[in-house]
Amino acid sequence: MSSAQAPSLPPLIPREILFGNPEKTSPQLSPDGKYLAYIAPDEKNVLQVWLRTIGQEDDQILTVDKKRGIRIFFWTYNAEQLIYMQDSDGDENFHLHLVNIHSKIVRDLTPFQGVKAELVELEPKFPDQVLVALNLNNPQKFDVYRINLKNGAVEFDTDNPGNIISWTSDADFQIRAATASTPDGGYDLLLQKSDKQWEILRHWGAEEEGNSVSFSDDGKTLYIQGNHDANAKRLLAVDLDSRQETVIAEDEQYDVVGIIIHPLTRVIQAVSFYKDKQEWQVIDQSIATDFDEIAKVRSGEFSIISRDLEDKTWLVAYRIDDGPVYYYAYNRESKTSTFLFSNQPKLETLQLASMQPISYEARDGLTIHSYLTTPVGIPTQNLPTVLLVHGGPWARDTWGFSPTTQWLANRGYAVLQVNFRGSTGYGKAFLNAGNREWAGKMHDDLIDSVNWLVEKGISDPQNIAIMGGSYGGYATLVGLTFTPEIFAAGVDTGV
Repeated sequence: MSSAQAPSLPPLIPREILFGNPEKTSPQLSPDGKYLAYIAPDEKNVLQVWLRTIGQEDDQILTVDKKRGIRIFFWTYNAEQLIYMQDSDGDENFHLHLVNIHSKIVRDLTPFQGVKAELVELEPKFPDQVLVALNLNNPQKFDVYRINLKNGAVEFDTDNPGNIISWTSDADFQIRAATASTPDGGYDLLLQKSDKQWEILRHWGAEEEGNSVSFSDDGKTLYIQGNHDANAKRLLAVDLDSRQETVIAEDEQYDVVGIIIHPLTRVIQAVSFYKDKQEWQVIDQSIATDFDEIAKVRSGEFSIISRDLEDKTWLVAYRIDDGPVYYYAYNRESKTSTFLFSNQPKLETLQLASMQPISYEARDGLTIHSYLTTPVGIPTQNLPTVLLVHGGPWARDTWGFSPTTQWLANRGYAVLQVNFRGSTGYGKAFLNAGNREWAGKMHDDLIDSVNWLVEKGISDPQNIAIMGGSYGGYATLVGLTFTPEIFAAGVDTGV
């Protein structure tokens, strides 16, 4: 075979294309459906919030962040106001900043030095208020405050006894439920009574998980997630009069991950389970046809990321493994979709690698799920390989475009991302199989994955590296210390 015919890798993709700022991302509809806000860089390549009138090309910049750029924003239920979150020079003490889309005046809603703000809830029936958790009185605990979006007044709302980690408000915009950590390593589901005292509805032990999600519109039902009496986390409805629990959605092996709730009626409409890829289960049949139509628009995983309050228009994101995220506006009346933009259009013309879900059996018989990415243009055999270990460890890798994975594959490496025991999403038996197994069976899973690659002829056993940050960084150091014969190199990327 001549050199012209020999298999070869595609041209090197510049790192700036893979790791640089998106061109446009995170679109959100205003509650009245008149405006579209999104994040995009300004002329100095700093990410800002931009605004467009629906049906026009009048895009304008709303914010003037000078340093790190803005990555998190959301509309209030007043269509003239949106909120973005920003910290100071990376200190992670995020503040909530209110922006008027017409005057472009910005107000810091939480102007307290050294204090971190966390959004608790917005409610359509109370468009001029927001519930925020602040560690204002004690750095170690977050109490709930009610902030007036008209005048900026901050009012103390609900005291945190010290162990509450999440809050849930009802349709009257009152805090009524919470999830609290307990000394045994578990959690309590709390319900606030009329006298403001908390009662325990349910306890989850150290090897269980659960949390409150939302109240029904009439306040008589509390929706929760929990893996008690089951292996995987289910979505349940708790009747607050009888305390009877009813299963809304469940899977024997996979946890409930995504939940779509109608913002006005508070009806549970759909849930997702993340298996090899995300799979939706429609609960409210009034949207079943919409999900059928959305699934036809393009391949990949889809998510409903925004909707107007009349529920006429949805914004839908489509995620693929070998290209950018594509955003569409879906009209529920005509059942038609209109393309808005992709987040990184430069990716569309590149030869990117596909990500394949795979599974193998660990040495003790446990099934381990992973994702394999191999270079484009060359045979998938005897390749230099990077074992890319996710952080946490209580997290998981998912299918879809990954800048790091594509960067490595473009340069000739196979990449394996392993959801070792202790990873989330696969039910509590799998999660708890990682208990006290750091550098033990969790590391065995990684070594078993390397053995699988070698047995399949995919990887060159002399050229395998281990790489990761957070727990992945720890696993890298473990790999080089305890199993140095397996790895030719290791890269601890830190946090």
